[in-house]
Amino acid sequence: MRLVLSIAACTVLGGCGSSEEPAAPAATAAAPAAAARRQEAPPPTVPAAEAASPAVPILEQQLAYGEAARSNLVGYLAMPQDAAEPLPGIIVIHEWWGLNDDIKAMTRRLAGEGYVALAVDLYGGKTAATPEAAQGLLSEFYADPDAARRNVQQAYDYLEKYAFAPRVASIGWDLGGGWSLQTALLYPGALDAAVMFYGQVFTDRERLAPLNVPLLGFFGGNDKSIPVREVQEFRAKLLDLNKNAEILIVPHADHAFANPASPTYNAKAADESWASTLAFLERHLKLATPTRLQ
Repeated sequence: MRLVLSIAACTVLGGCGSSEEPAAPAATAAAPAAAARRQEAPPPTVPAAEAASPAVPILEQQLAYGEAARSNLVGYLAMPQDAAEPLPGIIVIHEWWGLNDDIKAMTRRLAGEGYVALAVDLYGGKTAATPEAAQGLLSEFYADPDAARRNVQQAYDYLEKYAFAPRVASIGWDLGGGWSLQTALLYPGALDAAVMFYGQVFTDRERLAPLNVPLLGFFGGNDKSIPVREVQEFRAKLLDLNKNAEILIVPHADHAFANPASPTYNAKAADESWASTLAFLERHLKLATPTRLQ
């Protein structure tokens, strides 16, 4: 059980991040003013765990996967209970509410599909229960985008070096959707796939040029915080750059349509996008031939 022992050892030791940082894109974080225009939807009302459960028994634990300026980075890790060999890894990135029970439920669900899934914490242990509190945490987050880059870098390093993941993907929703894309830009030659659900988009050619991994994106056709026009421009720019990207606009879906705890949850859209996500991850993490040396 090399994988389980390595995870346990890293938990005891605390920070497991690498000191070698990849070159980061020149501008990877959105300005707070852009984030402020998001819809102020009510906070989640029903635990996501009630709507989604893992396909197989899993192991789960709080995990120190790296070091921040003043404390350890503590995330949430889940993997199949019977895992005896290294599994593909997934960096899970939370919504603007923080690393709450809803994201942990999604992390367990991913683990149940045969992955070692690590949900990062971009807020240092804080979560929000109101849009006002979430906006405050978001403003703090955008004040130090370099810390966010170091955060996801250390999550990637943990999955590769300590969980021995032969391939690694990122996935995120809302704030995490945008940062799933950013993670792909941080690791143009290493990350193997990225999935983004209604994350912030942009069309700057120089910022998108480093993208070198398959990207799958889902956006609500009724989402006012990320207008369809901007998504279409984002998709057109990726096509113009000849990127391996599938950007889908889901009809009649709003922001947070895939979160079972959200008042804008759309079961049909969520189920279809989840099935597409699992097929995408299997294609790029399980069926593709591993290229990294252990």
